[in-house]
Amino acid sequence: MYRKYFKRPLDVVLSLLAIIVLSPVFITIAILVRVKLDSPVIFKQIRPGLNEVIFTMYKFRTMTNERDNNGNLLPDSMRLNKFGKSLRATSLDELPELINIIKGDMSIIGPRPQLVRDMVFMTKEQRNRHKVRPGLSGLAQVHGRNAISWDKKLAMDLEYMQHITFSGDVKIILLTVKKILYREDISAKCMTTAEDYGDYLIRTGVVSQEEYKKKQKEAKEIVDTERW
Repeated sequence: MYRKYFKRPLDVVLSLLAIIVLSPVFITIAILVRVKLDSPVIFKQIRPGLNEVIFTMYKFRTMTNERDNNGNLLPDSMRLNKFGKSLRATSLDELPELINIIKGDMSIIGPRPQLVRDMVFMTKEQRNRHKVRPGLSGLAQVHGRNAISWDKKLAMDLEYMQHITFSGDVKIILLTVKKILYREDISAKCMTTAEDYGDYLIRTGVVSQEEYKKKQKEAKEIVDTERW
């Protein structure tokens, strides 16, 4: 009953209330991002959503546009300054995703929307995670987030899908708040940003170099098609 009739309306109502209440925070962060990281203030990225329909996810940008002498963007670790790290540590960069929730792209709680280049490496079973709307937070995020392996993360996404309840979602929301307050599991050890699933699979010897290149090409074709 909750999953079918009440989850979506609650998502919309709670997200609208959050945007209204947090509007001063939105405005303040937007100004600070513009001053400290330049424009655009909102970072947009293509992600697979419900039934693998591609959507544009919104976040506050956390990196600069610094480039090398050849015009190529510098590595993430060099473009992520103190202010950007602070936004990520407090998860304030995720606030614009409330707009995605209202639009119907996302839910408050659900499997986190991964990159297209992560999706193409998933097995058929793992891709079942896309049978529900991706979430602002989820079961994997309150049980390790980027500090756990991809295998555990994807397994928890599937576990959540089997037990979507009101009490379960409330518990995840409360645990998410706790994680944010204590700034736990923001990134994997020794990594500025989370490792792509394909990179994880090739590093652990699960896929070959040939298969890796094939899947990366597939992901690029999907992204390029959506952009045009």
